[in-house]
Amino acid sequence: MTAPRALPNERHERLIAMRSERRHVADADVEAAIEEVDNSGLVPLLEEFVHLPRGRRRTLHLRSLLIGLHLCTQDTIGKIVLERVTDILYFRITPHLRELLGIGEYPDNDQGFEAAYAVVRRLFHSMKDAMNPSPLPPNGHLSRQEAQDLSSAADIEDLAERERRLALFTEFVLDASVRPLRGLLTELAEVSLGIDATPVRTFSRGRRTNGPELATDPDAGWYVREGDHRDPDAPVSDSMRPPQPPAKKRKAEQRQGKRKTSLKKKYLFGYDAHLIVTRDAEHDAVLLDDGTPNPDVLPVVVLGAALDKPGHRPAYNGLKILNRLRERGYKPGYLAGDRAYNNSEPDEWQLPVRAMDYKPVYDYREDQLGRQAGTQGAILVEGRWYCPSMPEPLINATIDLHAERIDRETWVRLIAARRGYRVMPKQNADAEGYQRMMCPAEAGKAQCPIKPHTMGRGIHLPLVDPEPSPTGSVKVCRQRAITIGPEAGAKHWQALEYGGPEWQKIYFRLRNSIEGYNGYAKNPLAEGIESAGSRRIRGIAAQTILLAFQLAHANRRKIRRWLDTLALGSERPRRRTHHRRRPTSTQGTWTPTGHLTPAA
Repeated sequence: MTAPRALPNERHERLIAMRSERRHVADADVEAAIEEVDNSGLVPLLEEFVHLPRGRRRTLHLRSLLIGLHLCTQDTIGKIVLERVTDILYFRITPHLRELLGIGEYPDNDQGFEAAYAVVRRLFHSMKDAMNPSPLPPNGHLSRQEAQDLSSAADIEDLAERERRLALFTEFVLDASVRPLRGLLTELAEVSLGIDATPVRTFSRGRRTNGPELATDPDAGWYVREGDHRDPDAPVSDSMRPPQPPAKKRKAEQRQGKRKTSLKKKYLFGYDAHLIVTRDAEHDAVLLDDGTPNPDVLPVVVLGAALDKPGHRPAYNGLKILNRLRERGYKPGYLAGDRAYNNSEPDEWQLPVRAMDYKPVYDYREDQLGRQAGTQGAILVEGRWYCPSMPEPLINATIDLHAERIDRETWVRLIAARRGYRVMPKQNADAEGYQRMMCPAEAGKAQCPIKPHTMGRGIHLPLVDPEPSPTGSVKVCRQRAITIGPEAGAKHWQALEYGGPEWQKIYFRLRNSIEGYNGYAKNPLAEGIESAGSRRIRGIAAQTILLAFQLAHANRRKIRRWLDTLALGSERPRRRTHHRRRPTSTQGTWTPTGHLTPAA
């Protein structure tokens, strides 16, 4: 016998009961978000330049919107959708907290939701427009001529000011997320950093590079897998953003004769997210004897971020972040990035980085190996200054390794042998970067017949064999010390001996940290920053604002996980520590063509 069919009114009552089972946000979570926003300093920052129109009493304030954005990342594991923000603020927090935040009341129906959503959307766009560094409006297919006209008519100073505001906003959001670690970071003798640009999609379909119209996100571009990731089909001047400070013209920018790139090689349409993370470069994140992390080794967190077209202005964006970090009081340490940064012009990257007291650590392309520069007789070989009489096999060791003229074990021995020929510092560099340096014989690291007082020190020191010259000895050989300025060999100079044990330790710790963080924040089960659907508003300002909140959530998630896996006092960790799933290569076995075999 079949059950009696439910009457329409009964069915409606059941569905109404189901619909009313909305998951409310706990008061404790809202109060934590309020405290987070109030401590961040974002509200007074925004009130300086977000000028809202006067009129009837507002039902939502900037403070409440920021709290809603923060709560949304907690609710969605790092994603922000304004519809969800609306639902949280107007319908999922308790009435007394809504009243405390000055949030107006709307009926819980379709018309009420749409009215509340319009309020959230208008306020977000007002905030975004005050920080938008682009003269091009999103959400429409502008013709190239229209885009050029808008760019030509734009007020460059106003756009630069908006770019500064956007950088400040990003800084404040990320600073708030690492506040629990701030005291521990400032206690460090120096803060070492890794920098990288990782591609992130935008919520816009890319258009043909040389087509008549721009995409609905006109500041984005195609990311290409090979080379510097810049779209070679784009004209050199295809940037609608304010120009960076003038620098020397690069020959590499003469791209008119370049061949077009197939769309198959264009990986995604979006932005380069330039991220800077901090990492303890002196210690590995190895587990203690009880299988728990070392509480003295802080987790990797992102301290700064900036968006730009793929492959465009890596040095400009990197320096923009580094300048802000310096003003925030972080003590400069080692700085490692991929080749996009150290292939910039020295005036754009290398010299400013050194002027800020960072110690750069670089890798090189195959065509940049061996002898790179010279000054006063000293030669720059793979980033460090050496005696001009250093044997050719030592100078060309890495070149010969790539050409398979020597094996990996021989390369390791030759790199170690370079130390006896290294020009050594006599004094610390002065405020302008000039440093007094001694030849290795004067420093007691070698023996040289040009300087008889350095002879007879023992067979453990290399014997320099200078070539006779009709013009006499070079300056570094004649004098006890020379002064080397920062401009000498600036493009390739670095703080550590390329390929040596210390270089391997510092460089790969920092590079692995930034790559690991990229993967952590791109996790589709969490923030998913590479996905276009995790930031569904077009335009570089909106994308930057939403990405900042996503990265802040990733920082908080990383810090919480780190704390939960620590064994503190007599307590066991709250969560299981993940052991390494695959073996890693032994420290010091790296060579540019692969790791040494275990037998070696």
